[in-house]
Amino acid sequence: MVKNFYIFGKGISFSVSPAIHNAGFQHYGLPFTYAIHESESIDEATALIASDSFGGASVTMPHKLEIHKFCNKKSESAQLIGAINTLIVNGNGSDRIISGDNTDWSGLYSLMTAHSTKTQIQPRTGLVIGAGGASRAALYALHKAGVKRIYLVNRTLATAKKVRDNFKTVFEIKVVTSLQDLPEKPEVVIGTVPAETTTEDQFSSMFGDRGLCVDMSYKPRQTPLLTAAQQNLGWDTVTGMEVLLAQAFDQFLLWTGLEPPKEIMAGVISALDGERATAAKGGVL
Repeated sequence: MVKNFYIFGKGISFSVSPAIHNAGFQHYGLPFTYAIHESESIDEATALIASDSFGGASVTMPHKLEIHKFCNKKSESAQLIGAINTLIVNGNGSDRIISGDNTDWSGLYSLMTAHSTKTQIQPRTGLVIGAGGASRAALYALHKAGVKRIYLVNRTLATAKKVRDNFKTVFEIKVVTSLQDLPEKPEVVIGTVPAETTTEDQFSSMFGDRGLCVDMSYKPRQTPLLTAAQQNLGWDTVTGMEVLLAQAFDQFLLWTGLEPPKEIMAGVISALDGERATAAKGGVL
């Protein structure tokens, strides 16, 4: 059966998600398509979601908080995080059920557990920088990965405290006023703020002997936070594009029930990077 998948959001005309997911669909010979649907309001996607051919969707800002109105049910993680980035469709006609889930956290979780498996070290301390929507998935991922002491730093203290209080019945988050006030060196650092608002110097003193640094921002790919982490030999880094891929792998599995062809889906990004580099040399970009 032909199914149409989408990414819903605003300012997403250059999203690489269609290339990633269409490569996965083509690998399995599925009659599925994945396209961009950009809109100011999520209500503009109503007809697409109501269509019998609607297979599911990725949801990005600013619609993650409003998309729940189309869901018949939500996963426990999506409810706790307070944001939905994935719609999954099961059944047809009157039996159709649309579920809301969040793969932002599970993508991060898979990256953290892969690092722990590689190093054979279970991190005990984690830090999330920023208290916007992405931070909630990052905090939850740290908790699920077994990190016991979780710190949160944000420019606006009241916002950080609000996020902390949202999770207080499930796990504890320690809000600190600045990176300089951290009581200990974190073993996992997750950045969730736009890279263009940061500088390498502001992160230089917070790294210990070893750990994992993840930046969810991928514009530019090499961020000041990642550069600061790479000055420390014991630290591994993960780019925002790798985070995007990790959550896309989880979406693909939820939509199709099939194992995502990770190398093929990731290969699309490498190919796009090559095309852009070639175009830039030729003066096209």
